[in-house]
This record gives sequence, C-alpha cells and structure tokens, in this order.
Amino acid sequence: MGAQISLPESVRPLFRKLFGTLYTGTGDDTIRKLSKDLDSPTKLISVGDVTTFHLLSSDIIPDILIVDDRTKRGPASDRVVVGTKHKGFREISVDNPAGVITGDLIDAVGDAIASNCRVRIFVRGEEDLAAVPAMLMAPEGSAVLYGQPDQGVVLVQITESKKEEIRDLLTKIIEAQGHNEDTETIWRKLDGYKDHEG
Repeated sequence: MGAQISLPESVRPLFRKLFGTLYTGTGDDTIRKLSKDLDSPTKLISVGDVTTFHLLSSDIIPDILIVDDRTKRGPASDRVVVGTKHKGFREISVDNPAGVITGDLIDAVGDAIASNCRVRIFVRGEEDLAAVPAMLMAPEGSAVLYGQPDQGVVLVQITESKKEEIRDLLTKIIEAQGHNEDTETIWRKLDGYKDHEG
C-alpha cells in the first residue's frame, strides 16, 4: 500500500461539516433534485455505493465513480453492488483501509482524472475519505457527489477556493499526525497531479 495518512481523532469533527450543498431525501428523488444544479461539469465524480447506484439508475453517468461494495460500515445490498457495475468503465482496484488516505488511492484518483475514458475505482477496504483527494485533484468546474448517511447527497462544485479549503483540511490532518516520510510522499503525489491539468 505504501505511503498513507490516517485521520486522527482530533480532526474527525472537521469531517462532519458539509463540503458542499446537501440535497435531502432518498434515492432517485434526491438525484432529481440535485441534477437541476449539475449543469455540465468538467468531470463528474461520484463517491459511495448508494449515491453512485442512484446516479446510474437515473441515467446520469459520472466520469469517475469510487465504490467499495459497502454502505454505513456494512455490506451493500446485491442490488446496489450489481447496479454500480456499469459497462463502459475501465476498472481500477486499490487497497485503502477505513480512516486512511493511501498513496495508491491518490494515484488511482489522479490517473482517473487524467484519463479520457470513464473509470470505476473499486476500493478494497473503505472509500470513506476518497472524496478528499477527489475534491482537491478534480479540475475547476468539476462536481463531486458523496452521500451523507441518513440525510441525502452532497454536491460539491469545485472552485479554487474549495481546493484551498481542502488543502487546509489536509494540512490539519498532517499536522495532527506529525510530518514523516509518508506525509511528504502524500503531499508530493497531491502536488504532482497538477502536472496532468490543462
């Protein structure tokens, strides 16, 4: 798995805030509500099995989807698991434990963003923090969608100020964890993605 950063208890409350606009409700109704605000994003990235399932069942096909066959810490239903396997996606699999952002996950997100084809990233472990590198690495004008358990779906419009907010958050995580070789490697990977932009 290589380099990784973990989410210390002291910064976990920072992840309870919403990074974008919450659309409340369940299922396809929530997707219908938010689709009015989607416009035509540069890249549309969906994080989470249930959110991705309802996007696809509403015929909104993301450029990148990130799933782990799990929901609310338990296995996703067979219907959801099968429903996120959509033809036309190139598959990447990575290992990423819960509460951690691995260098492999960052590489997979970076490769998917740089790719001209649709990519399905399957995470062995948990994709609970995958929205963080996705928000930081996505080009401006993109949209990232992730589920807010028992509430709905969050739509994050990617702007330069949103990227700065995520960088500040990652800085807090790394400061809480302490600088080491792993954290330096993670920052290099996150900074290196800029070479793919444009």
